[in-house]
Amino acid sequence: MFVTLGNHLRGFAGLFYPTYCAACGNALFRNENTLCLKCYADIPRTRFHNDPENEVAQLFWGRVHILNATSFMYFTKGSRYQHILHELKYKGQKQIGFEMGKMFGTELLGTAFACADLVHPVPLHFSRQRTRGYNQSELIARGISRMLKIPVETGLIIRTADTGTQTRKSRYERWENVRGIFKVENPSRLYNKHVLLVDDVITTGSTIEACANSMLSFSGVSVSIAALAYVKLQ
Repeated sequence: MFVTLGNHLRGFAGLFYPTYCAACGNALFRNENTLCLKCYADIPRTRFHNDPENEVAQLFWGRVHILNATSFMYFTKGSRYQHILHELKYKGQKQIGFEMGKMFGTELLGTAFACADLVHPVPLHFSRQRTRGYNQSELIARGISRMLKIPVETGLIIRTADTGTQTRKSRYERWENVRGIFKVENPSRLYNKHVLLVDDVITTGSTIEACANSMLSFSGVSVSIAALAYVKLQ
């Protein structure tokens, strides 16, 4: 009876305080969460986790040794799925990161990514995280962690410089902009660990390459990469 009453109350409250789909903006029904059923079904999934030589993995060939690399979905400018990332990064909709991370993590069950020892988000610079109030990649990482049952670590790597947006920079400029900006704070906790490094969006891979390199100089460390979205460059 109490569960039924609770459902009725949530439904009644939704008439006045509706919860909207993070992609299309339509009001969610009671059995929907974060995305409406149509937007969930239409997610432009990459399914890269099924292909060890996928496009994201190829970004790092000859640059840095990565065990596995994948992304959950394609990012297309102007699509309704761009709205998801906008709401997550700039509108304080933290639950979107966690829920999308859970969706991503579900797809990674039973794959090589689920064999990692720990999940670590690509860190923000402390000043940017203080302004935003959270690290969106950490929220995604926590959703993945929930589904894979792998612990999250957040303090092993720090970002020593706020490099600003990479959007308008060339591939080489992006690499120059982030070179050497990550520092490992607790190398002993990385010893012989397989780290699943999580980011929100991957374009050229420069930022996550720099982050991976900061860890790979220590004994026994291996790195896999999982980004929520992948921007396919023409």
